[in-house]
Amino acid sequence: MLRKRFLVKLLYECSAKCSASLGLMLMSVFAAPGAYDRAITVFSPDGRLFQVEYAMELVNRGATILGIKCREGVVLGAEETVEPLEESESSWKIFRIDDHVGAAIVGLSSDARVLIDQARIYAQSNRLTYDEPIDVEVVTKRICDIQQLYTQHAGVRPFGVSLIFGGVDKSGCRVFATHPSGTYRGHKATAVGAGKETVMNILKEEYREDMSLEDIIRLSVKCLTKALEARQLPPRIKIAVIPAATRKMEMLSDERVEEYVKKLR
Repeated sequence: MLRKRFLVKLLYECSAKCSASLGLMLMSVFAAPGAYDRAITVFSPDGRLFQVEYAMELVNRGATILGIKCREGVVLGAEETVEPLEESESSWKIFRIDDHVGAAIVGLSSDARVLIDQARIYAQSNRLTYDEPIDVEVVTKRICDIQQLYTQHAGVRPFGVSLIFGGVDKSGCRVFATHPSGTYRGHKATAVGAGKETVMNILKEEYREDMSLEDIIRLSVKCLTKALEARQLPPRIKIAVIPAATRKMEMLSDERVEEYVKKLR
């Protein structure tokens, strides 16, 4: 009987010691620098998801993109970096989602490609189902649903990309910017990327809601040109226009964009 009690007591003490050791190990693991980077589903003590913040840091270091709207239409612009031996047509930062909707991307182009394909599928499915073009906010929300999904499951990482959706729908001219966390905001004019600070300073000073489509094209070219000059990079810009009158997205030719750039000098 005494032997049995001794064994029970011994097992209890061993169990208690093992539990305490395991607790200390877990605390030491999560207290270590960078411990909260090991899983996207783990919040830090101050309520941060570091992988999402790292994805946004990637976006902030990418080529500058912008979106501006006025009553007459929407303009999407982007810096295009092309290596000397690359074909200029193979580098794209602006994509057509549907006739009336476009998107500019910054960050990992491979991640953006998947989201752009999904946005196109949503746009075409909406036409087949409802026999009408999809709203700009609806396609933005659906893409953000995908981005948010990749912030709450273990074994995945956030999409390292932000998109600016611009277009003309039944609500008028719309511009929305997404975040790697899956949030989005509507804007009159906005920019994302390495030259964001330069662009936003110009937009805050010069943007007006009563501007014409031609005015915001010139403003877009000016913003991107100044952003490149501030980083001592040669100007190479892509501009897409979606007029409210036609609701048809059009990419401006390099020659026409160059004319706008020359007028700034």
